[in-house]
Amino acid sequence: MTQGITPLTLESLAALTSASEPPCLSLYQPTHRRHPENRQDGIRFRNLVKEMEGSLRKAYPAVEAQRLLKPFEELARDSAFWDHTRDGLAVLAGPSVFRVFSLPLPVEELVVVANSFHTKPLRRFLQSVDRYQVLGLSRHAIRLFEGNRHGLVEVDLVEGVPRTIEEALGGELTEPHQTVASYGGVGGGSSPMHHGQGGKADEAEIDATRFFRAVDRAVLENCSRPSGLPLILAALSEHHHLFRQVSQNPFLAAEGIRLNPESASADELGSLAREAMEPRYLARLATLGEEFEAGRSRSAGSDDLTEVAQAAAFGRVATLLIEADREIAGHLDAATGQVALSSLGDPHVDDLLDDLAELVAKMGGSVFVIPAERMPATTGVAATYRY
Repeated sequence: MTQGITPLTLESLAALTSASEPPCLSLYQPTHRRHPENRQDGIRFRNLVKEMEGSLRKAYPAVEAQRLLKPFEELARDSAFWDHTRDGLAVLAGPSVFRVFSLPLPVEELVVVANSFHTKPLRRFLQSVDRYQVLGLSRHAIRLFEGNRHGLVEVDLVEGVPRTIEEALGGELTEPHQTVASYGGVGGGSSPMHHGQGGKADEAEIDATRFFRAVDRAVLENCSRPSGLPLILAALSEHHHLFRQVSQNPFLAAEGIRLNPESASADELGSLAREAMEPRYLARLATLGEEFEAGRSRSAGSDDLTEVAQAAAFGRVATLLIEADREIAGHLDAATGQVALSSLGDPHVDDLLDDLAELVAKMGGSVFVIPAERMPATTGVAATYRY
């Protein structure tokens, strides 16, 4: 039986970290979607589990290590699981928890055995600074995707969002319903051709307008408002014009993708969405840096790890920026904010930046994982305080 996959959401991540009990085992690995590339994924996973076992046995009895590693070994033997991987894998486990996250983006190989879970790669994928949704829209159906500049994945439509024109209009659908075919490449230069009697074209246009209006309402209430994410429209050029005429969604981005979404893969849509949203992403990073500099100039911000950790323990950190690929080994006392530096490889120690991010998130602050070249500080951390 295939190992269950945990959906990666802010809620599932919060539930995981709140229930952490040491030892906390974190394993990250790049994987592959297709044969023959994915044949080595299971072997690499077993090697990482052996590495994890070595770390565990430095601090825990062999019997305890075997018990903790048993679900990892079962996953390694699950051939159905390894036949359906995506681009990355994260497995986080402890004495009472075992969670598998299949990721639509590659991650660096990493094994951490510590007193808390290593979650920075997951936070980087979930953060809102470069996250968005993509609505694939045609005259008769929709698809919804979610992701960021690292990857895009199609998501199941929640109840209340019509998948097709038939679901949206039901008995009010004009009969006979017109079928519309578009010819051309994904560049959006095609023209719609109505099949059937020409006199029915106006009725098809009316149906499309009513369908787009129903989709707009449902997506706003069930997707955009709950997530707060920008919504990128992927549709043929003429459908862009019609949908924007009827849309009341304030999250609908001015940026758009002009193509037939039914002929594009998630990878193609992801690449085009990243290109469309890159200026907005860079502007958001610049704003975060400017807010930090303004806060630091009036003693309402700091890039000193010790100071930031103590402020985090008292709930003073409003916004925390941490450097994406940097690790600072040590222990953070969440109650006092005291930090003790150590060396990576200590079986009780994780990345201080990772632990700091978890603490700030628990205290209601916003956490952003930022590329080194976009960080406004050289210490790996930059915090803006509430007071």
